[in-house]
Amino acid sequence: MPRSLRFTLFASVLAFGALTSCNKDEADGLKVQAHDKNAFMSIMHDMSKEMDMMTATMDPDNDYAKMMVMHHMGAIKMAQKELSDGDNATMKAIAQRVITAQQAEITQFNAFLAGHPAHAPMVMEFMDRAMMVMEMMDKNNDLRVLTGDADQDFAQLMIDHHTSALEMSEDEIELGREATPKAMARKIITDQQMEIKELQDWLLANKSY
Repeated sequence: MPRSLRFTLFASVLAFGALTSCNKDEADGLKVQAHDKNAFMSIMHDMSKEMDMMTATMDPDNDYAKMMVMHHMGAIKMAQKELSDGDNATMKAIAQRVITAQQAEITQFNAFLAGHPAHAPMVMEFMDRAMMVMEMMDKNNDLRVLTGDADQDFAQLMIDHHTSALEMSEDEIELGREATPKAMARKIITDQQMEIKELQDWLLANKSY
């Protein structure tokens, strides 16, 4: 399925969910938390702002590594918040797994950057795609129905976070030139596809709306 169609369908599903949950809010008394009051959303917004301010090198491998360091830090902060505020053992176990895996990957990305100065030829397409991915992630976040329940909000927003990592990793595999970040991209895709499914399955079984 083309990426643009995947994004459109995903956004449509989120929008439908938001509308149906609003009806449930009225009928069942579901309490929805404003996005600017939600700690997980604040972490996502701060991460997006930092990534928007990054100076691109137009070397796809370096730009991917730099972006993923910031992207991973956002995931780690969200996971730490889940560990401190969450109640569900499954979500807390996933949070701890995220912290362990992504701290290790940050170390690997930084080691790659330290030994790999950006070089020509420039590949502007990678950053163009990355900015589109981040914009879509932000839009998908804004369509989420957040309740203030740490476990549910963590699961929802981590799905969006992981989805954007998958897209950027696919672009690195296609446009990158260096073996190390491309191998890391493949591992990220494998690991985070699995976690997305776990998070989706948990939400289907446990969400309150």
